[in-house]
Amino acid sequence: MEIEQKQEEVIDHYVKQASSLDGSALGPLVAEVTSHPALFAFSEIIALEGTGNSVYLDVLRLFAHGTWSDYKKIKHLFGIVMEFKKLKCIVGDASRLPHLVPDQVLKLKQLTVLTLAETNKVLPYHQLMQELDVINVRELEHFLINECMYAGIIRGKLDQLRKCFEVQFAAGRDPRPGQLGSTIQTLSNWLDTSSNLLISIQEKMKWADTMTEVAKEHKKEVGNRVEEVKKSISIKADVDFLGHEEIYSEPGGVMDYEEDRNRPKRRRHPIYKS
Repeated sequence: MEIEQKQEEVIDHYVKQASSLDGSALGPLVAEVTSHPALFAFSEIIALEGTGNSVYLDVLRLFAHGTWSDYKKIKHLFGIVMEFKKLKCIVGDASRLPHLVPDQVLKLKQLTVLTLAETNKVLPYHQLMQELDVINVRELEHFLINECMYAGIIRGKLDQLRKCFEVQFAAGRDPRPGQLGSTIQTLSNWLDTSSNLLISIQEKMKWADTMTEVAKEHKKEVGNRVEEVKKSISIKADVDFLGHEEIYSEPGGVMDYEEDRNRPKRRRHPIYKS
């Protein structure tokens, strides 16, 4: 979010400048735009009338939609008709592309990483080294850390054991020609999936509420039964106690052992026979 906000401010600044320029006067501005360390989107500048049908439009298209590999192919193969036709939709007339300064090369390589991260969340080192013209792993990791992650355009994990870069976040690039339709379709599919998921969640919540009420009723019923059993046991205990009390308190009933023990015994006189 921070990089997007900062980029929006930079875009507004350059759009205001470009709107008052035309033709060759755009040259320095385009070079500055494509070298700016915080700018990675160029559609708003391409849309300005002054950039149309100019050599600078091809440069802006390259940075909006192309990669470092595209630039190399165009510069080396622009004379081959078939290759030119395949790449023209990306950057236009290859023969008009100027040589890039170091800051522009760095920017185009950063944009290349973003393009690769659009379709793959695990980027093998060998693929990155080939696409970026990097000769060893140390140089590649230095580029990913210092020029990409520190710049805030990508976040991820360097896996030296598997020799790959695991992408966790990547800033978006300008939509390519014809890409808007597929993007809309993707968002539409996502909306349908989200709606179905929401319905499923609501059904599960309703089921959970029902089961909660059932559990409450069951708990209440068990509690009532426990109370009834307690009362029944209490009543039976009271009845048994009263029964024993009546037995011992009745006249002629069971004689108290202590009373019987303390009563003086009669002495029988011996009977003499004559």
